[in-house]
Amino acid sequence: MAVLRCLVSGPLSTPPDLALEEWTTPETATTADIDSTVIARLMGHDAFAHRGLGSSALMIIGALHVRPAQPVSDLVGTASVSRATAYRTLRRLADHGLVQHTGATWTLAPRAVDGFGDSPLDAATEPGARPAQGWDGIAQCHGTAGVATRRRTLHAVERAAYREALDRRADHRSKAVVILRDGRQVLVPTPRPDEIPPTWHSPDGRVLDPTTGRPAADWRLATDGRLILITPADQRSYDELAAAHAEALREWNSAA
Repeated sequence: MAVLRCLVSGPLSTPPDLALEEWTTPETATTADIDSTVIARLMGHDAFAHRGLGSSALMIIGALHVRPAQPVSDLVGTASVSRATAYRTLRRLADHGLVQHTGATWTLAPRAVDGFGDSPLDAATEPGARPAQGWDGIAQCHGTAGVATRRRTLHAVERAAYREALDRRADHRSKAVVILRDGRQVLVPTPRPDEIPPTWHSPDGRVLDPTTGRPAADWRLATDGRLILITPADQRSYDELAAAHAEALREWNSAA
């Protein structure tokens, strides 16, 4: 089986002008003119992963598929890439025979969308060089084969861990009780620890001591039915609270 070699091509016939290396305004257009159907079909291939052909190659292939024979100056707008990225990506695609240029205009190879290229123009100087024989071969060439599978596996593991975390969190919630009333199922939430039965409510909003039936001095009933503890300790300053915390720690350590 022939092995696809990664080529390093020579300079392009129309290299960028050194004076154009510094850009004072954005180069790329706000709206690209690309074939989104082709891009959607190709973007899952490992050949277009990071360190492979890259996403800029997708954009240029999509632009040339819509309108063949474009110069780099047009691809800057239609593919929404910078001039430097366009030259670099075209060189990479040309190494695999996926694009060809006549003068300053670039076109796709006849089977470029399927990952099959024609012989690069400088292949005669590279013994044993062959054009691209499919996207899998290009991925092997760039060392990106299997990236999509590894990414899907990683995402599946992350989703499973997230679902497990949600399940653990749900286990800590109070379980509701389902009762039947008039033939209908009614969901009754389990009482919270800080909720009290209605029989413990006094008319003035205080809490009745269930053992004596008299209002408890230190407790109040909130509007949502929860208990509020009212004690002089609630008026302590930060320094007093810090001292009380330190004292509690000393007592705990001595008891231990």
